[in-house]
Amino acid sequence: MTGTQMRPAERNLGSGDTHPQAPILEVKNLVLNYEVKEGMVSAVEDVSFALPKGRSLGLVGESGCGKTSVALTLMRLTANNARVLGGEVILDGVNLLELDKEQMRLRRWADISMVFQGAMNSWNPVYTVGVQIREAMDIHWDPKPSASEARAKTEELFNLVGIDPEMIDRYPHEFSGGMKQRAVIAMALSCDPKVIIADEPTTALDVIVQEQILEELKKIQRDLGMSIVYISHDIAVIAEITDLMGVMYAGKLVEFGPTADIFARPRHPYTWLILSSTPSITGPRRQLAPLEGEPPNLLDPPTGCRFHPRCPFVIEICRTDEPTLTEIEPGHTIACWNYTQVPVTLSRGDE
Repeated sequence: MTGTQMRPAERNLGSGDTHPQAPILEVKNLVLNYEVKEGMVSAVEDVSFALPKGRSLGLVGESGCGKTSVALTLMRLTANNARVLGGEVILDGVNLLELDKEQMRLRRWADISMVFQGAMNSWNPVYTVGVQIREAMDIHWDPKPSASEARAKTEELFNLVGIDPEMIDRYPHEFSGGMKQRAVIAMALSCDPKVIIADEPTTALDVIVQEQILEELKKIQRDLGMSIVYISHDIAVIAEITDLMGVMYAGKLVEFGPTADIFARPRHPYTWLILSSTPSITGPRRQLAPLEGEPPNLLDPPTGCRFHPRCPFVIEICRTDEPTLTEIEPGHTIACWNYTQVPVTLSRGDE
């Protein structure tokens, strides 16, 4: 594979994939540390998951749990003090961590793209939005698009994300916050990537616009048969838009499986507490179970299970031995020594 970009017209994007369960992205035993003055921060520790073609996967957890570090590693855009100490990131059969800088540069946007957290504020104010979207096409299409091709593609993308194509020649300050975010999504789609990573794509937007953006993303995924990784601390967002879900805590993946299954029956104590502490406006009333304490210092993480200082189901082995991800049901894995004690249902009060 050369890393060059096929023209969009040459891809049958609307037909979906003939093998929807085949993994397009696999992360295997990823380990990433940050080198700081005080030592090494264990930010991502032995994280593994697979994303099938045409499916959506959500990574959820508290701030600082490693979600964004995983996303930036997939894009090879980590900070200068980041150290990838092990693992593989395999996109469509190619290990991205083995590519040199130029090879990886050609694959960004063309094969894997990202909607960054707060990206709506990253537009260059002195160029029109259309010019900035065309820049990505000029770099990654082979051959470069003509002016008419680039404009036709941008108009198509604007229609797809719900922006009037007449806005192509407008400057960023003429866009509302929601429109800027939609335009960022259009740019991420401009080279027809195989995988899109959306890191908190609705940050700083009001709830109505958030809902609109999420609906647009779901529609895009459905229409184009695209694979998407969502990063969020908002478990309600993950519930609404993903097929698969990974729960991260202190740099570790502690539960992974179909989103519906995890919401119906969370098996890891951390997941159970997150859901038990989240109010719902539907269904019977229930007593909220607080998630007490705070995440550990990853300069010196606790021995054994990293969640054990906060876990209401802790037993002695949790303090000494680190659990590994174990499949407890088809496609549903957890890392917990005492998961059988986690209640089958969420904490409930008077109905």
